[in-house]
Amino acid sequence: MKQILVFVLLATLICWFMFAPVYKHVMIVRQAVLQKEVDYLLEIGANGRHGYIDSAMIQDSRTRMEARGFIPGDLVYTVETTTGAGGTDASTPARRGAGLRLKLTYPYHRLFVIDRLVGITVPSESDRMGATGMKMSEYVP
Repeated sequence: MKQILVFVLLATLICWFMFAPVYKHVMIVRQAVLQKEVDYLLEIGANGRHGYIDSAMIQDSRTRMEARGFIPGDLVYTVETTTGAGGTDASTPARRGAGLRLKLTYPYHRLFVIDRLVGITVPSESDRMGATGMKMSEYVP
């Protein structure tokens, strides 16, 4: 009986040591993709033609993120400006010098199940990783 228990524990540890770097790499890549998308949306949204990030831009972003393996419905976009305006309305764009801020979050889902099996405290499945950014608007009417 002891030998079976030792075998099961040893097999669990070996699996954890083999696969831990792989799924942690997945988390790092997801975080990098989120930040890259935030930077891209801010670059487009804060340029001289726009001054906003509207729902069409967010929908295009969801499509790009789906191509990268994200679930589009789980992505949460929060757009705001330093002036207090929403930042998503094309009829009231952020004027030059106003900051356009974007926050993009995505849940961890079951990424840390292996760590939980070993006994490491992990974020819950509903916790979210995220990326934020702010860029000054260049829009001049």
